Amino acid sequence: MREGLFIISRGIGQVMFQNNALSGALMLVGILCGSWQMALLAVAGNLVGNLTACLCKYSREDIRNGLYGFNGTLVGIAIGVFMPINLLSIALLIAGSALSTWIARLFGYWGKLPGYTAPFILSVWILLAGCTYGYPSLLSASAPAVAEQSPDLIRAFCLNIGQVMFQGNTILSGLFFLAAILVNSRWHALYTVWGALLPILVAWVAGTDYTALNAGLIGYNGVLCAIALGGDTWKSGLWATASILLSIALQLLGMHFGFVTLTAPFVVAVWIILKGGLSKLSCSRA
Repeated sequence: MREGLFIISRGIGQVMFQNNALSGALMLVGILCGSWQMALLAVAGNLVGNLTACLCKYSREDIRNGLYGFNGTLVGIAIGVFMPINLLSIALLIAGSALSTWIARLFGYWGKLPGYTAPFILSVWILLAGCTYGYPSLLSASAPAVAEQSPDLIRAFCLNIGQVMFQGNTILSGLFFLAAILVNSRWHALYTVWGALLPILVAWVAGTDYTALNAGLIGYNGVLCAIALGGDTWKSGLWATASILLSIALQLLGMHFGFVTLTAPFVVAVWIILKGGLSKLSCSRA
């Protein structure tokens, strides 16, 4: 029982690269600050992802380290964001979380690039496409955004961190996420701050829509980029910064065309940096 709880917590922590049960527990508290339903869905997706890995007899060490839980965690929360909670959406949560585990394993077999959150992205895109063309009534209606005329830098900073897990309702979520990272790694916490700040500076100078900026929609991919590539050398800092800037461009492009980007700008930006041979940094997650 105790080990099972640790696996779930590590799976939540691994969403932001923290293989630490306490980090995961603090992140779960951060989700609870925004919505208890989202917290339950996160745990449900995590459980399905890990159970799928156990049934398929995947690496026990990878399961213990939360590597088959974090994509399911994100799938679970995404279900609550894009769909009302009912029996059909719960069935899709189970299917999507299991699918994310299988896709994660395929990335492990492939071995050329780390999967990061790509299994979550692909799983949710498949679910959304299926609902859009087969069962559109299952999707929640998007609430119209209220235009904001000025930047709220503190809120933007906190929500840039919170939106990594769809938490855009309260700054407390982002603060708990930052605390969760700090208890495991001061370097990761430092890069989290940089990943949340740089998009604000870029968007502010570029005169980007303040509504999206204040909601944390411009910078959450930058937070993941910074943690993924940041290290204790100037070179790693430069590549992390390059990936943040690239993720901002990709996010703005996706938003311009009305695309559901999820964390795709992060994944694509880091893949470009790694595949371009610009960074020899080791990849910590499959």
